[in-house]
Amino acid sequence: MRQGRAQHVLAVVSTEQVTPHLVRVVLTGDSLSGFADNGHTDAYVKLLFADPALGLEPPYDLAALPPHQRPVTRTYTVRWCDRATKRLAIDFVTHGDTGIAAVWAMQASPGDQLVLSGPGGGYAPDPTTAWHLFAGDLSALPAITAALESLPGNACGAAYIEIGGDADIVDLKCPEQVTVNWLVNPDPDDAGFLARAIDGGPWPEPVQVFAHGERESVKAIRRLLRDRDIPRDAISISGYWARGRTEDVFQAEKREPIGKID
Repeated sequence: MRQGRAQHVLAVVSTEQVTPHLVRVVLTGDSLSGFADNGHTDAYVKLLFADPALGLEPPYDLAALPPHQRPVTRTYTVRWCDRATKRLAIDFVTHGDTGIAAVWAMQASPGDQLVLSGPGGGYAPDPTTAWHLFAGDLSALPAITAALESLPGNACGAAYIEIGGDADIVDLKCPEQVTVNWLVNPDPDDAGFLARAIDGGPWPEPVQVFAHGERESVKAIRRLLRDRDIPRDAISISGYWARGRTEDVFQAEKREPIGKID
């Protein structure tokens, strides 16, 4: 772990149960007035969770800490950032009482501290593109929502969002000619579910694609895009997580064949 980007030491303002599986945490801190706007709608941050028993005070000197004392990091998309009011929101997908970041979000109270660094990112919708295609699950919803909100009013396209049940549907703001498809997958192990839905929908070209979410689901979408001969430079695609893997295992596998998306 390198020292990396500047760290922001923030405090929880509020939490909101957006859906049964989505918790929004709003944070504040003076340094957010200078939080970089990198122009990406998929802007992400690294959350740093230090072992409380170590008594470390943020910002953390990551380069000086031995490996076993360094904070655990988790990557999350920024839902929105208001630099004028020095507030930032992150949506956490919750899945029971396992894990680190989601459990923290479920238990967070006003005044609780969270340290993060960033932002990173790599995608924003091209306003000149004829058709926009968005695909993902709840983990990709913050980035998809931010992208939809940034589109010009005359934009055309479709969003395909995989969810576990109707209760996870939220009201999204988007141009009139962009269709939002909420897709309830009855079999979470069916990695081809989202790719088949996209394949069956309207798909004019040229198209710009944003497809992120569970790794095997994203791989199936990548094969579809390859079959359709969509240029690689028109695609933003990656796995945000992998079923049956912890975050640390998932990140380690990115360097192995199983973790490659292309």
